[in-house]
Amino acid sequence: MSTSRILVASLTALALAACSAPEEEQAVSADTQPQAETEQPTETTTQASPGVETLDEALAGGWRSTARVERDAFRHPVETLTFLEVDPSSTVVEIWPGGGWYTDILAPWIAGNGGTYIAAHFPADAASEARVNARQSFADRYTGDARFGDVQLAGFDDTSGALAEPGSIDTILSFRNVHNWMGGGYAEKAFSDFYAALRPGGTLGVVEHRLPSTREQDPRARTGYVQEAYVIALAEEAGFELVGRSEVNANPADTADHPFGVWTLPPVRRSANRGEEVAADFDREHYDAIGESDRMTLLFRKPEAAEE
Repeated sequence: MSTSRILVASLTALALAACSAPEEEQAVSADTQPQAETEQPTETTTQASPGVETLDEALAGGWRSTARVERDAFRHPVETLTFLEVDPSSTVVEIWPGGGWYTDILAPWIAGNGGTYIAAHFPADAASEARVNARQSFADRYTGDARFGDVQLAGFDDTSGALAEPGSIDTILSFRNVHNWMGGGYAEKAFSDFYAALRPGGTLGVVEHRLPSTREQDPRARTGYVQEAYVIALAEEAGFELVGRSEVNANPADTADHPFGVWTLPPVRRSANRGEEVAADFDREHYDAIGESDRMTLLFRKPEAAEE
């Protein structure tokens, strides 16, 4: 399947919508909070010894705030990382880790097993001050702290160069980012960059808010939802092979048609456009009861025979 064919049916609708859509519903970027869902961690007083060996030990780490632990029920970190075949003794890159929800788990687990964790945050010289500040906040928390091992930083965005030395990475992980790259118009660049960085046989794990296949895909993904077939097409056009898909992060209660897109649901819980009052008939309890979004969980592999 080709993304170009998926786009054909949507281009006319996109052109009309772009002329009339409210400003905040234009292309989503990681600068537009809270779309990026980069909540800042709440430091706890409990300290733990560095070098945890199992995922269960990482999840029990005292550095994880109560708010983050409560989201385990929706994000299923153990089941997700197991399905994505993450080897903690290897070199793992997490794309756009935000405030570090998965870093709290991945970094100490990988450090405890002799692997290398690389956070591909925004570039240090990003044009946006918000992105520069977000990267610095992440670095302040995760670098130089023995609990998280030797966290390395890289940069990724629409203008960044090579993500890493070609063919040097074992696994790349992306959690709920594809809609942002679509919003910025560089989703194809993202998957191409990932393919180049991975060694032959290396894997790419993607978790993303899922748009039902019966609904029309907005090429800019302004609701935050993306069709599973669209993500697969992006990856395959970059050269990846689909290994498998899991329903571990599925939520059948999510209809993906909320007034403020995926950000209507927890954890963002948007109830009105910025600068506007909450409508009298807005039912916050209804959306909270749905929980977090329905998400696809996909595993791709760079072919073993791929040429560098």
